[in-house]
Amino acid sequence: MTSSKDPSTINFTPPSAMTMPRYAGVASFMRAPHLSMDDAACDLVDIAMLGVPWDGGTTNRPGTRHGPRQLRDLSTMIRPIHPVTGQNPFEDRNVADLGDAPVNPADIMDTLEKVTSFVASLKNKGISPLSAGGDHLLSYPILAAMAKDRPLGMVHFDAHTDLFDSYFNGYKYTHGTPFRRAIEDGYLDPKRVVQIGIRGTMYDGEDVQWGLSQGVRIIRIEEVEDRGIDDVMAEAREIVGQQDTYVSFDIDCIDPAFAPGTGTPEIGGFTSREAQRLVRKLAGLNIVGADLVEVSPPFDPSGGTAWLGVSIMFELLCVLAASKQSKNPNKSTA
Repeated sequence: MTSSKDPSTINFTPPSAMTMPRYAGVASFMRAPHLSMDDAACDLVDIAMLGVPWDGGTTNRPGTRHGPRQLRDLSTMIRPIHPVTGQNPFEDRNVADLGDAPVNPADIMDTLEKVTSFVASLKNKGISPLSAGGDHLLSYPILAAMAKDRPLGMVHFDAHTDLFDSYFNGYKYTHGTPFRRAIEDGYLDPKRVVQIGIRGTMYDGEDVQWGLSQGVRIIRIEEVEDRGIDDVMAEAREIVGQQDTYVSFDIDCIDPAFAPGTGTPEIGGFTSREAQRLVRKLAGLNIVGADLVEVSPPFDPSGGTAWLGVSIMFELLCVLAASKQSKNPNKSTA
């Protein structure tokens, strides 16, 4: 049933903390308006921020199912204007919080189908998703919806490749397998996939070897340190080109000194400042969607990891808004 609410009455500009305290009101991502998929105003939305509160793909330390709620709460600290570029993504595009994708905590395959269907409905409305997880398996159903017409390229920031074949004697769907499945199923063009920040001890290296054999560019964090962020990101931009590109950011690419609230931490990661710079170097690419995953509140109840996560989400929102054409002819086309 469609809401009778007049879409023209929706104010897509988040309220200022100068007029409404950050702790007041119902928490939504970055204080954007919260809409249901049934609202007629959804037809005006350019970018949807949504949660995927699910960790059914986690193989060791669960808790990321609680990530979207904590991320929403901490996101009330976000102000609308980028400190370096001066960009205001909320003025450039109609941005809304469309709630959480439906999930089934007791059934992985049902959840994958539900998330794919939900994101497909966004795509059919011309809405680009900026998703908050949840564990990294959620990227797979999102890609299944976004790449229905043609394979996407991807810039992937992570400590792990997530290119494993299976866990536990052949089980194919975990947070360590999403991008292998996405390549196998034709949702990602492996020659347009670049993974940045890979590090940590390994099982046998089969995931890396498989990725390299498919044409995936895997950049270990030691290479980033040797070459520098600007040089590495210039290569990443060249790899994905100007075709449709997805961005996936696992919070564990950042060192646990800055982001301890995650299920599979690895030492020797990026600083929070470096993470900002990495995402800012995506500006100008043709980005069709993005996600921020693996924030696990039980491992950082203080909220510091979630605050870092939503700060990265804001950076992603800015580059996504810059590459997204607005449905509103009065909006900026920059």
